[in-house]
Amino acid sequence: MTTPLTVVASERPDGTPVLAVTGEIDMSNAGVLDDALTTSAGDDALLVDLSAVEYLDSAGLTVLFSHAARIRVLANPVIAPVLTISGFTEVTTVE
Repeated sequence: MTTPLTVVASERPDGTPVLAVTGEIDMSNAGVLDDALTTSAGDDALLVDLSAVEYLDSAGLTVLFSHAARIRVLANPVIAPVLTISGFTEVTTVE
């Protein structure tokens, strides 16, 4: 059974916009992530917190790559290797 995707927009005390993502990102819900990234924070640098993401497939990676110029990503040990192998870490900051 898959874990539903949830996306919550917030702001850090320093004013940095944050998009906290939890669950699994796959082809069935990658559009939800894309919509959230498109509408979040205008042109400001956006921190995308993927620390609670349990699964990320190529559809999710495609969405992240399409927004790489304006996002920074916080990753967990489960998805960090996927971001590295895909080359995503070469186009944006991944913490």
